Amino acid sequence: MTTMNITPRSPASRLRIGIVGGGIGGVALAVALARHPDLEVHLFEAAERFSEIGAGVSFGPNAVRAISLLGLEDAYRHIADASPAPFEDVWFEWRRGRDDAYLTASLAPGVGQSSVHRADFLDAIVAHLPEGIAHFGKRCQEVTQDAEGVSVRFEDGSTFLGDILIGYDGIKSSVREHVLPVEEFGAFAPRWSGTQAYRGLVPVERLRQVMREAGVDERLAVVPQMYLGEDRHLLTFPVKQATLINVVAFVTDRSSPEPRLPEGAPWVAEVDRQAMLGDFPGWGAASRAILGCIDQPTRWALHELPELPRYVRGRVLIAGDAAHAMLPHQGAGAGQALEDAYVLASLLGDPECRRGNVTAVLAAFEAVRHARTCRVQATSREAGDLYEYAGPGIGADEPSLVAELERRFGWLWHHDPRDDAAEARRRMGWSAAMADEAAVPSA
Repeated sequence: MTTMNITPRSPASRLRIGIVGGGIGGVALAVALARHPDLEVHLFEAAERFSEIGAGVSFGPNAVRAISLLGLEDAYRHIADASPAPFEDVWFEWRRGRDDAYLTASLAPGVGQSSVHRADFLDAIVAHLPEGIAHFGKRCQEVTQDAEGVSVRFEDGSTFLGDILIGYDGIKSSVREHVLPVEEFGAFAPRWSGTQAYRGLVPVERLRQVMREAGVDERLAVVPQMYLGEDRHLLTFPVKQATLINVVAFVTDRSSPEPRLPEGAPWVAEVDRQAMLGDFPGWGAASRAILGCIDQPTRWALHELPELPRYVRGRVLIAGDAAHAMLPHQGAGAGQALEDAYVLASLLGDPECRRGNVTAVLAAFEAVRHARTCRVQATSREAGDLYEYAGPGIGADEPSLVAELERRFGWLWHHDPRDDAAEARRRMGWSAAMADEAAVPSA
């Protein structure tokens, strides 16, 4: 058995912080906190190395703002894709799936469809993580806390003792059960949404050629598109410096209000291309061309969490997907994890945050983030219904659908996490002027 008990505390440290989970949100927070010489930061990842599953990830203007506030803008811009000129501001063009007819476009001025390959973005932020902070093969087994601190025991027998523990450990979080004990709150297990998503990456030049042969405007290969239909929708956007097109095709079973995956069914499986094409009968030339280019599709059973009653218990906090895992229909999940990271970095990085008030600080974080993240969860679910002609009061009424698509994203995109940090600081009685410096101290 390998043991590694991280117990000695640096005399110079103001706080000793443990982060469980080495995905995008956890690493971004660790990078931001590590810039503070008076903080001792440890990041624990269950795998043997940093890795991300999935392919493309989309960031709205709010997420790009959070990336910038975390001091990671240069790393992001180096790898990020955007909608090609003259469509720079297009988030998605919306089209009718059965005939490719244009319906409308959602515009995100100055950002457009900002996207990356998940693994590339994780690698880019990991490059900013100082040596000695990340610890691998650390699967969280038990969390305990008392008035003096919080302790984590890992499956390999090692332990960590700190002042604060933050669970960024995803939808299957181990830390979540400590924050929300089953005996008190019941189980908060991930639930299947009823939607399966076929995913694939297609070389852009291959897609252009296939679209030419099918008589489809090649612009549809490179400008982000969303094709809508009953109980189905399909999206495309560029990644890997526009050399690949990320494709996701969604199919939803709405026959039951409480859908269940068959017992033992995997969340992710490789599937046959013909089976995927069979789920889109009667769709237009563009959609059929796109799907026909995916040689080895994978099918993902999309899960989410219910809205949780709380994110914090004493010295322990859950954030990102551990707290508010959501469906991908607004491209908002990673953005919420990054907003969480910025607000946490602003609060924990402030010299006013000390061992004696950490529980109040974490409670202030929850107070300013809980309503927003729950709303993003709910509206992400609603968006999937809208795209598949199942929106309440809208259905397949295209004029109403277009009006809703044109107005629904502003509140999500225009949010500034600095406002959350300022409100939390106000609750703590701290100076609002210190927020940005606390989150990302100058070099």
